[in-house]
Amino acid sequence: MRSHLLNGLTAEHYRRSVTEGVERVAAKLATTDRPFTGVTVDALSPAIDAIDLDRPLGDTTAVLDELEDVYLRDAVYFHHPRYLAHLNCPVVIPAVLAEAVLSAVNSSLDTWDQSAGGTLIERKLIDWTAARIGLGPAADGVFTSGGTQSNLQALLLAREEAKSDSLAKLRIFASEVSHFSVKKSAKLLGLGPDAVVAIPVDHDKRMQTVALARELERCARDGLAPMAVVATAGTTDFGSIDPLPEIAGLCAQYGVWMHVDAAYGCGLLASLRYRDRIDGIERADSVTVDYHKSFFQPVSSSAVLVRDAATLRHATYHAEYLNPRRMVQERIPNQVDKSLQTTRRFDALKLWLTLRTMGADGIGQLFDEVCDLAHEGWELLAADPRYDVVVEPSLSTLVFRYIPAAVTDPAEIDRANLYARKALFASGDAVVAGTKVAGRHYLKFTLLNPETKADDIAAVLDLIAGHAEQYLGESLDRAS
Repeated sequence: MRSHLLNGLTAEHYRRSVTEGVERVAAKLATTDRPFTGVTVDALSPAIDAIDLDRPLGDTTAVLDELEDVYLRDAVYFHHPRYLAHLNCPVVIPAVLAEAVLSAVNSSLDTWDQSAGGTLIERKLIDWTAARIGLGPAADGVFTSGGTQSNLQALLLAREEAKSDSLAKLRIFASEVSHFSVKKSAKLLGLGPDAVVAIPVDHDKRMQTVALARELERCARDGLAPMAVVATAGTTDFGSIDPLPEIAGLCAQYGVWMHVDAAYGCGLLASLRYRDRIDGIERADSVTVDYHKSFFQPVSSSAVLVRDAATLRHATYHAEYLNPRRMVQERIPNQVDKSLQTTRRFDALKLWLTLRTMGADGIGQLFDEVCDLAHEGWELLAADPRYDVVVEPSLSTLVFRYIPAAVTDPAEIDRANLYARKALFASGDAVVAGTKVAGRHYLKFTLLNPETKADDIAAVLDLIAGHAEQYLGESLDRAS
């Protein structure tokens, strides 16, 4: 079995195995003509259930043949231009190359004696991102597993900085369309069920700062402790960007920690044309970025950044076997000192190779393209009498609803939209997402693929309408 250990003696075996795997994936990418096969859980489960994990195949080719049947054939392929559903981006080749490198070397970014250069590369990328945001010379941060972890760590720091004598008094303010991880973080941090105050949004799905000011004043009047305001730069459902300068002003006025969840909107940090849409982010105390959403990086690649590096001490614990206190005096950089994780992949390498190959402008150009595409899609929807579109996009998300000409019952329209999404997914011709707006079912395009064209959007809208009309026709037949 030692022949399967990666080392100097097995380097050639490693080269052959990885090359064969890469060739399989490359062939799949070159021949995939739709984002999904439409396979169902019931159809795929028996094949996986039948595999006896205690009886290995022993041969790379046989294993890859099996993988074709249980995964590669039926995977959802985000690189396809008609995958329009969630915040999943196609990935750039330099980042995929980095995945192969970091997996083989297998550095762990918790301590210097496990990562050496990897530690310095991650720190350089944190400094680069903080400079792009404009957080100032005292800024710092760390890579994380994703936006949920980044938000959790930011709110942990905010909780500790609030210095309240009672967790029950702490309040977090976030828009009613902010990410669910805000409420989840509050629970994990031991805050009460009323800790997160939902602030209403305007017609463009942006936090209403008048309502925020009112709630901050009420909080102070009731003897409660405002812990943090979470502004969102790119909501998951709408891509909306809260008014960051006004929120920053209120946070300064009331002495509240300002966190910006820019997991989605961080692509604007590299934008060549739309960077001003997140003006005010430089006034935040902490910021979440997800490179694996709008920097075209493979999952996972995220970071949390803070204006004041000293606040990261709230996540610091010292273990004698790992990062004893004396290492601080010896100026040995251990990333575990600022992370919620201990063992941690060298995910920063993906962004490093991307920047060193394409440059920030290359990333920004790709993100600008999907923002432009979303505007084209909005114009198509606004001009199409079959659809109601909710809001003009700030980023690359479109939320809309099929509205049949002859049906007025909202519940029936809901069912038609739900059916259309499900039928489209089952066909494999395209993948779209769904959400609710004011209690009604809507559909959603999240456009993160520069290869998607307006013609693709128009074609998918026709497919949705066709499925919805089929459902309504069958519904009328059943009723008659």
